[in-house]
Amino acid sequence: VAHGSAFPVAKLALNNSVPPILMASLRMGLVFIILIPFWRFKLPERKYLKSLIAFSISMGVLVYVFMNMSLYHSSIISPIILGSQLAIPFGILASSIMLNENISSKKWLLIFGAFTGILIIFFDPKLANNFLGLFFASLMALSFGLSQVYSRELRNLDISLLNAFVGWIGFLILLVISYFVEGNTILNISSINSNSWILILYQAIVVSLGAHLLMFYLYKFYTVGKIFPFYSLFPIFGIILSFLVFGEVPTLLFILGGIIVITSVFFLTKLNNLLIENLLK
Repeated sequence: VAHGSAFPVAKLALNNSVPPILMASLRMGLVFIILIPFWRFKLPERKYLKSLIAFSISMGVLVYVFMNMSLYHSSIISPIILGSQLAIPFGILASSIMLNENISSKKWLLIFGAFTGILIIFFDPKLANNFLGLFFASLMALSFGLSQVYSRELRNLDISLLNAFVGWIGFLILLVISYFVEGNTILNISSINSNSWILILYQAIVVSLGAHLLMFYLYKFYTVGKIFPFYSLFPIFGIILSFLVFGEVPTLLFILGGIIVITSVFFLTKLNNLLIENLLK
């Protein structure tokens, strides 16, 4: 539910005239500040630095900036939520290219299904003025997929250290980009009203910290293969919230494409995590 709510909440803040890149920076900055008491400025071992920096840039910078840009350039957000599901197929394709992992025929079929579902959604007449938003959503999914490849080498790192480092890198880089691209950084921050700050805090505390930490907590009691497929169902909650908050009514094309995407990604995630668990045994 928390992951699904991230998109409508971010759109509400953007509708309050919060610049998208600055909002991503502030979200990461809050994550960093909140984690300082748990992180205590511990430094990672040198062998993790390369992967940690790559993960921090792909996750802490690219994912969140492309997410906000996709929402900023879209009048409807349900397709953006579904587009984010391509992160799983992109992650598997990236693993194949970067780590030489084999992709089975079943995985290829499910990857094809996920992209076919997105293609069907593209023909929805409601998306006529939202293609730029979908382009940024695709970049967000690609960045998330890449981050999952880099995260493979960071499993032994302390969770607070990992997330604090992501928050710190994301905050600094995005703040600099916002300064040069959006300008008037101090004025923009001072112009953010209390309602928008609450929405940004929600993204940082409930989504970036709460949802992720809860997932890691559940990993102590259940296998990845049992937990992660349910993560792939978050678009259902996001689409329901989009209907309740913005009154977005899905078309038949969107429903058809959405069912194909969610089903394909669900089984693709389950198949992929089952393979990983067998390799770890």
